[in-house]
Amino acid sequence: MPDTIELDPGLIAKRVSMTEIPVIDIGPLLSGDAKARAGIAAQIGAACRNIGFFYIVNHGVEAALVDAVFAEAKRFFEQSAAAKAGIAIEQSNFHRGYFKMGGENLDPAKQKADGDLKEGIKIGRDLGADHPLVQAGTPLHGPNQWPQDLPGWRETMQAYYDVMEALGRRLMQAFAMALGLDENYFDHWLNTPMTTLGLLHYPPQVGRITEAQIGAGAHSDYGCLTMLAQDAAGGLQVRNAGGEWIDAPPVKGSFVVNIGDMMERWTNGVFTSTLHRVVNVSGGERYSIPYFFDPDFDAEVVCLETCLAPGQVAKYPPTTSGRHLLDMINASFEYHKDKTG
Repeated sequence: MPDTIELDPGLIAKRVSMTEIPVIDIGPLLSGDAKARAGIAAQIGAACRNIGFFYIVNHGVEAALVDAVFAEAKRFFEQSAAAKAGIAIEQSNFHRGYFKMGGENLDPAKQKADGDLKEGIKIGRDLGADHPLVQAGTPLHGPNQWPQDLPGWRETMQAYYDVMEALGRRLMQAFAMALGLDENYFDHWLNTPMTTLGLLHYPPQVGRITEAQIGAGAHSDYGCLTMLAQDAAGGLQVRNAGGEWIDAPPVKGSFVVNIGDMMERWTNGVFTSTLHRVVNVSGGERYSIPYFFDPDFDAEVVCLETCLAPGQVAKYPPTTSGRHLLDMINASFEYHKDKTG
C-alpha cells in the first residue's frame, strides 16, 4: 500500500479465505450431464446461502473478449470530460449512458455530499422505437447512448453483453436447481431480461480515506445476480456472516458472482444479498466491469414455494422486478428521482 494512504480503521479488511468465498469451476454446468449440473448447482447454492458471493472459472467467456472490454473502457474514460458528457445519463429516459464522478451514491447515509469516487457507464438492451416494450412506455426500456467517436467500441460492448447474458441464464438454471425447483423454472421470466453492462473507473485515492467517500460505498446490489470482471488493482471488500470485512481479490480468469436484493426477496432470505464496497488503495487507476442480470420488467417477485417452511410467513411483500429496480435506482441516483423512465 502506498505510503501516502492512511485508511480509517473501519476500512481495513481481512485477507479472504477461499472457504468463505469459494472458487467454483462451472464447466460441468455448461457441458455436463444432469448429475454434473446438479453437483455444481449444489456448490453454488451453498455459497449463496453462506455469504452470497463466489468466483466462477471455466465459464466459457474468452479472455481476449474480456481484455478487449477493459481496453475499450479505458479508452472511453481517458477522453475529455466534454466528450464523456456527450452521452450523459441525464440525457436518457432509460438510465443509459455516462455518469460522472460522484454521480452514484451507494451509501448515502455516510457519503452524504460527494457520492462514490468513481465514474461509469450504463449499457442496457438496445431497443428501438418500434419494440413493443418501448411503444408501451415501459420504464428502463429503450435505446442506449453510444459514443460516436470511438470506432469498434459499440461492437465490442455488444459482443460482451450478449455472451454475458447467455452465462447469466445458465446461472439462473443453477439457482433453480439449488432451490429445489425445475432447472428451467426462471425461464418464464426471462423473455426480455433487464440485463445491464456497467463500466467503472476508480481513480487512486491518497491521504486519509474514510467512509465519507470511497470508491463504492457499502451496499448490496439491487437485482438478481451480478457477474463482475475486475482488474489487478483489487479493492473489492465483502462483509462475511460474522460481520467482518474481507478482501475479495482478483482471481485470474474468473468472474465474481454475487446475489442481489431481488433474489434475496424471491428466496425469502434463503439466498443472501451481502454488503460489499470498493476501497481503491492500489495507488493507481482501477477498472471493473459488472454485468447485472435481472428478469423481465413485469416478473413477479413473490416468495418461492420451496423457500417457505410450513408455518413460516414471507419476510418481504410481493413486488415486481421493474418496480423494485426503479425504487433502488431512485435511491442511488439523484437525477433519476424526477424521471418517469
